[in-house]
Amino acid sequence: MAIAGQSNGYTTAALAFTLAVVSVTAAVSLYRWRRREEDLEYRIEELEKSLGSTMEKSASERKGRVKAQQALREALGQSDSHDLLKTIYPMRPIGIIQSCFSTRNGTPRQPLLVSLARASLVFDQALVPPASLEGLGEYSHCWILYVFHLNTDIEKLWRKPSQSKLKAKVRVPRLNGERKGVFATRSPHRPCPIGLTVAKVEEIQKDKVLLSGVDLVDGTPVLDIKPYLPYSDSIQGASVPNWEDCSLAVASVGFSNTFSSSLTSCWKLIEKKSLYGSADELKSLITQVLSWDIRSMSQRNKPQDTSDADSIIYHLVLEGLDVSYMIDNESNILVQDVSLPKNLQDVSGS
Repeated sequence: MAIAGQSNGYTTAALAFTLAVVSVTAAVSLYRWRRREEDLEYRIEELEKSLGSTMEKSASERKGRVKAQQALREALGQSDSHDLLKTIYPMRPIGIIQSCFSTRNGTPRQPLLVSLARASLVFDQALVPPASLEGLGEYSHCWILYVFHLNTDIEKLWRKPSQSKLKAKVRVPRLNGERKGVFATRSPHRPCPIGLTVAKVEEIQKDKVLLSGVDLVDGTPVLDIKPYLPYSDSIQGASVPNWEDCSLAVASVGFSNTFSSSLTSCWKLIEKKSLYGSADELKSLITQVLSWDIRSMSQRNKPQDTSDADSIIYHLVLEGLDVSYMIDNESNILVQDVSLPKNLQDVSGS
């Protein structure tokens, strides 16, 4: 009986000890939970204070910018018009055109005339992050603002206005050289050599836009692009002068018997870096480009004074290839040959 009583005493003590341990553990857990809760509340409170401070600082900075912009506008408003015309705005190209047109000669005078004319607009990623292009692929066409960087008179822009001698009138190809005011034409020779064109958006890649129907020479600096909006950019009932309807289309475009073999040989040399998928596609591009009389006014007027007009050979550079052709007095074109330019022939043969 003494042993049984002693055993019950041990059991009671063990149970009491266990309950005490559980109570202490629960108390510690509760304490830790409360501490975590208090820490969490404290952190949330601190984050809310930090957020509020940041928002106040941002609002203050915005107010400062608005005030500075208002002050600048007021200062400009107090200047006379002569001073305003001297204002220089900081602009730089956002990208460069990589085009099938190696030179100005042969580059279409207007956009979308040559549907196979392809180009790649490669952006400066320091200025144009890939996110800037999100959504552009949902449009079929885009406007492109660019610089006429190959103008032969571009150095005049650095002269004083009184010494620039920029021409007020320019020769119009459709009028056989008759002059019109520069702002009644799309001549590249302008007081501010900025061009505006439209192109078809073919594909959007990480740092570039693939385009077609372009009238841009290789290396053209681009200032901006904007989506084409048919509901506002296409004007119903718009009119143009009668001389704008004068077509420069040729009568026909044909090829010599040896042209195909020459093109096949050249294609093997440029295939990997070409904007086109086959030699036949490149031949179609040549046909489209030469479907319009691409000659300069002096070239077009020269045959009128010569008896051997049909024997004059003209040259066009497309995709880095030299295309030679003739045109008769009835505007029929015969494409004779295609070859690598002489400077590239030497490199290729070495």
